[in-house]
Amino acid sequence: MARRSLSLIMSLALLPALASCSQGTTAPEGPPPLSDQALKAVVKAPGANREKLARAIDALFAEDMGETRAVIVMKGGRIVAERYADGYHENTRFVSWSMAKSVTGVMIGMLVSDGRLRLDETAPVPAWQRPGDPRGEITLRQLLQMRSGLRHSEAIQPVYESDEVRMLFLDGRNDMARYAEDQPLEAEPGRKFEYSSATSVILADLAARVLTPAPDPESRRNAVADYLRTRLFEPAGMKSMLPEFDRAGTLVGGSLIHGTARDWAKFGEFLRNKGSVKGAQIMPRQWIDFMVTPSPREAQYGAQIWLNRKATNGEASLFPDRGPKDLFACIGHLGQYVLVSPSRGITVVRLGKTQDDQGGRVVDGLAEVVALYR
Repeated sequence: MARRSLSLIMSLALLPALASCSQGTTAPEGPPPLSDQALKAVVKAPGANREKLARAIDALFAEDMGETRAVIVMKGGRIVAERYADGYHENTRFVSWSMAKSVTGVMIGMLVSDGRLRLDETAPVPAWQRPGDPRGEITLRQLLQMRSGLRHSEAIQPVYESDEVRMLFLDGRNDMARYAEDQPLEAEPGRKFEYSSATSVILADLAARVLTPAPDPESRRNAVADYLRTRLFEPAGMKSMLPEFDRAGTLVGGSLIHGTARDWAKFGEFLRNKGSVKGAQIMPRQWIDFMVTPSPREAQYGAQIWLNRKATNGEASLFPDRGPKDLFACIGHLGQYVLVSPSRGITVVRLGKTQDDQGGRVVDGLAEVVALYR
């Protein structure tokens, strides 16, 4: 009896201490509640965990991402998530910046399929055809894979000396193709990878030259615009697409095509389905295979498109250690992305304005979205 009383007294004596411990310890907090906006942006069955997808997309709109203006996720051919920042909506046209290069790559593929250009013949640039000009050895394939050997410096400092800036906005702006094609060789054609917006303008110039014999700007502009509209934009349902041309009538094929986020997603789906739209094959599947095959001089680049591979030189532009190997992307200045993974059946679009020092966060955020699909 005495032993029981002692145990009871000790238990009662410990109660204040236990209460104190309980008050000093808080349960770990869960994630903050999702806003209605974040959850409403995702359909009820997105093919992944709905709440996790909503959170991953919500994170892309955080301040440390710069300015995200639009995000779309497509799974199996349908939109499963779509969200816009204030002031933007499904009818807003967004500038492509370098995502335009992939459109140019598709256009060249259609012209090759039509027999108007040949992949492994020298590029038919008149200025390069003079006897003894070593640039006459540059092939269409080498241009597409960014290994022409032409002198070019992209995104250097000071910015006004950067070739794409000079071509787009300064001394080359009235005739961008001439500026690009006037550059001398700095390496043997085919030997060196050099990312170059000027190269994509050369490709756009070649398209105009084979589509119309007329040299005047209006004829060149109309020929290329009509070809893109009838062969790609309308068949793929991309009716908002608006390409820009310079004063000489050359498509600004490396930088300036405008379209809605939904239409950029449709372009990603067009690539994911290897040039097929609703069962209709509007360009050869083999061309898309070629576009997503690594360049001989840079493993993370194909033909006018980026690949989720470790870089041969420098840093990876995507996330090869975390994402599917078959993932590829159209990537544009200031954080424009169309990501495509055929194996996971997804297309992810992110459009906005993010400076270089925040760009890594956007890539990490996109990797989180892709990782939700297995």
